[in-house]
Amino acid sequence: MSRSTEIATDDPVPVAPLARWLDAHVDEVSAASGTLRADRIAGGHSNLTYRIVDDAGAAWALRRPPMGGVLATAHDMSREWRFISALHPTPVPVARPVAYCADTDVIGAEFYVMGYVEGTVLGDDAAGAAYPEGSRHAAGLATVDVLADLHAVDPDEAGLGDLHRPGSYLQRQLKRWHTQAHASAVEDLTGIDVVHDLLVAAAPEAATTRIAHGDFRAGNLMYGPDGEVRAVLDWELATLGDPLADLGWLLMSWTRPGDAVPAGTNSPSAQPGFPERSELVARYVERTGTPLADDVVDYYVAFARWRSACIGAGVYSRYVAGHMGPGAEQGAATATRLEVLQAQVEEARRMLGGI
Repeated sequence: MSRSTEIATDDPVPVAPLARWLDAHVDEVSAASGTLRADRIAGGHSNLTYRIVDDAGAAWALRRPPMGGVLATAHDMSREWRFISALHPTPVPVARPVAYCADTDVIGAEFYVMGYVEGTVLGDDAAGAAYPEGSRHAAGLATVDVLADLHAVDPDEAGLGDLHRPGSYLQRQLKRWHTQAHASAVEDLTGIDVVHDLLVAAAPEAATTRIAHGDFRAGNLMYGPDGEVRAVLDWELATLGDPLADLGWLLMSWTRPGDAVPAGTNSPSAQPGFPERSELVARYVERTGTPLADDVVDYYVAFARWRSACIGAGVYSRYVAGHMGPGAEQGAATATRLEVLQAQVEEARRMLGGI
């Protein structure tokens, strides 16, 4: 499960107790000598991923919550573990689940271990530029194919049916992120409430309930060199809900040359060779058999842009308060961050104008 070759030097895992636990509970890990190595893989702002190497040189990945105080619902490792365990037998590519530990005395938090997947995460423009140009179109289509495969999984058959919640997924999401935005620096953004009300009024009823990843984009997928998707990563926001919310999030994040509005997340797809957003929609329709009118697609992309702005407002407020740690951006860079968030809100409002 390799995001990159960059290794972070902070947030160490206590190796000795981890080695003892693995040696006692996981036969395939050779950790008896206590010389286990754990390096945090740089990237991400929430749950932490480490590359674990045992005495024999074999590698695994370990996931744990971030250091310090966390919200149990936002960093429930058993929930992530449950999703990858349920999906591993399906066509959806996920890392092989190895072991889960609920005992917080071992390393200071619950954690799970999974197979280490080699590959490339297309997390930003630089990664897109470095990826083979001849494989970019295939990678884009494979991204949608994996999303369609995920949405084809029956939650009940996968053993996840008990996670279903009554009522509207979209309305729950709108309430959640609206509340979060108002707990942050929302006064610096204009239009958050207006767009929220437009989204509430126009929210469609989901045709079906499926597994929703919650952050499905190229930056959370592991790609091989020929365009194949080797693993879907970062299941911390996974739930049962409206599958089109995942499609809207992917489209929001999929920048193309000449876009007037930036994506709400880092993206590789402005590089030549990646498919257009219209191709992604057509591929999804082809693979799922779900007809999608333009105004329906616009709604879910608008929802994604608004949600991205709400999430970003929380991050922005931490920058303004100086809570992002040493080396965090300041001044003009922070102002630019706010401009991007404002652009998301305004584009969402524009897209909802025809609904």
